[in-house]
Amino acid sequence: MMDWPPQSPDLNPIMQMWGELENKLDRIYSTFKRKKSCFQVTAFCQENEHNYEAPNMQNKKCGKATWTVIFEDSVDKDALHSLKPLQSPPPPPSFKVVQRKQRIVCLILDVSGSMEGSRILQQQQAATHFLRNIIEDQARVGIVALSTFASTLSPLTTIDSDTARENLIKSLPKVASGLTKMCLGLSQGLQVLFYDSGDAFGYEIIFLTDGEATDNIAGCAPSAIQSGAIIHTLAFSDIYYSMQKCAMLKTSNQLMDAFASLTLSTGDYINEPLESVGARTSDWFNGTVSVDQTVGNKTSFVIIYEISFPSVYIQSPSGSVYTQTNMSHDVSQKTVTLNIPGTTEPGDWKYSIQTTILQALTLTVTSQAAQADVPPITVKTHMNQQFSDGTKPMIVFAEVSQSYRPVINADVWATLEDPSFTGADAFQDDGIYFRYFIKMVNGRSSLKVRVKNQDGQTRFAVVSLISILVQLNHPKPPVFEEPLDVGNFTRTDIGESFEVKLSGTAPPNFPPNRITDLSAVIQEDTVLLNWTAPGEDLDQGTAKSYEIRWSFDLKMLRFNFSNGYSVNTTAVSPQKARSVEQHSFNLNITIQNGTTLFFAVQSEDKQNAKSETSNIAQASKILPGPKPSGISNPDMNLTGLVISLCVVTMLICFIVVFAVKHRKLSAQSDMALIVTNECQNNLYA
Repeated sequence: MMDWPPQSPDLNPIMQMWGELENKLDRIYSTFKRKKSCFQVTAFCQENEHNYEAPNMQNKKCGKATWTVIFEDSVDKDALHSLKPLQSPPPPPSFKVVQRKQRIVCLILDVSGSMEGSRILQQQQAATHFLRNIIEDQARVGIVALSTFASTLSPLTTIDSDTARENLIKSLPKVASGLTKMCLGLSQGLQVLFYDSGDAFGYEIIFLTDGEATDNIAGCAPSAIQSGAIIHTLAFSDIYYSMQKCAMLKTSNQLMDAFASLTLSTGDYINEPLESVGARTSDWFNGTVSVDQTVGNKTSFVIIYEISFPSVYIQSPSGSVYTQTNMSHDVSQKTVTLNIPGTTEPGDWKYSIQTTILQALTLTVTSQAAQADVPPITVKTHMNQQFSDGTKPMIVFAEVSQSYRPVINADVWATLEDPSFTGADAFQDDGIYFRYFIKMVNGRSSLKVRVKNQDGQTRFAVVSLISILVQLNHPKPPVFEEPLDVGNFTRTDIGESFEVKLSGTAPPNFPPNRITDLSAVIQEDTVLLNWTAPGEDLDQGTAKSYEIRWSFDLKMLRFNFSNGYSVNTTAVSPQKARSVEQHSFNLNITIQNGTTLFFAVQSEDKQNAKSETSNIAQASKILPGPKPSGISNPDMNLTGLVISLCVVTMLICFIVVFAVKHRKLSAQSDMALIVTNECQNNLYA
């Protein structure tokens, strides 16, 4: 794709006029534009100003004015209609540029009596994995144990060698006893951080506890947060207090996931958790992990077993098989580890784990970026709410990208305490997948997302390349013509936990989700509608029925849907959510040339709950006009025009050649006369 006008130091007048026009266009009041800055935006359009007929994404997804969208979910929504414009310009924004410091982490590990048994073992397994495979080189790590008292097991230690990592692992506690004095542990952890520089701002605390505090954690948590430390709380039970992150843990696999996900908090996506799966079986536990070309350094396979040592086989893409003889076995921690030296071979790695007794098995695979200057593919997850009373649906989001490039068409599973479910792209080609979470159960749950591509459908979306130099308005950048093939890959991420407290005993009933991609086409006198099927409850299940209406007036459909003309939908049987729906029909009118019609859909569930009105789709009937009477044969006229242009061009060339030749002859005659006169003057001198 070429930019217009071409970049040239010498612009002709036409190009200069184009440049002036483009500059003027930048001053047009607009909501949607290519460039990033628009200095003249002073207000957002309100309902009476909004253009509902504009075929843009705002009308498809929202169908409301910008002003309404901004304040619809705000605490100030009641003041929407009484707000007045600012009497003076708002103050200029201020920006603070910061640079990431060396990563400093303090592990605060609960070793109270309630951690005895499987919990203290799971803590050892996960902390060992974090210290050996997750925390990056040159970071500094300290370890604090808490029970009736708090003690420092290791001061801040720089991770500069494998020996440093193993020394920290040896410091991990192995015995549990005493009370759970969380405030003492939190205070001791902050002292370890303060000892380094007298300041804990930006440093991290990873607080692992069973949540059964014997002191008042709510009394000391606020001051810890005010210190500026980033506090990640990993809890084995329904603990809830004001920390930045709290993940509910019920198995050792979840604890491993939680520790692995903490590497992403720095913004430096070097170490990636590729896979984390588990099963309780007395037979084979098989699967495939895809290692793509963006990762591959320091790849490790960690297998944790519950009772007895299983048989483990791991096969590389080229066919090499690794067995127990190639792995390290820690009997005390019931852990088997395979470290792949150098850069791992990209492709599908297959694992087969066999056990003859019924036991729990888990596999965790991590890998670092293959190249320091090539960011790996990452997945980031979150819920739209961390607390729900059931009145509003909860939404699971997963963003899959490589740096700023979205990864599309991936398979995404979000796993809660209920069966897993897959997500779809909210906006086409943006790499953000979402699903509603409607099976609400009282209590606290954690979220885990797995992303996979093994069928060759995943691509990098078509995106613009950006410059590192920050500019308000970039020149229009080059664009990839086709999406780039990502190849097979696997990723895992664990998000923040959330809490549900339902007001009633039964879970809430939600209506079908709003259709946002309705499109319409008029073919002769037939109307063809297309849309994505909603569910029985939001985007899950199958709706009971559809109601389709049309009108000559868009706003009438938008604000008074039931007053539109009804379409017979008895032949339409709703399909499962996210299926493609099509319906064609003839109207009881003759559609004249130039007519524009508007269409909308509502869906209904078995409890007769209706969805919101869909986006308004419009379609026009445009017939080609008759040929102009003066043109009987366009091809002959075009030929004549070309011949005429050639004749005129030849005539101009002849005139130019004649004029140039005549000037040369005149110049030669004048020169001969001058030379003759000069010779005569010299002769008589």
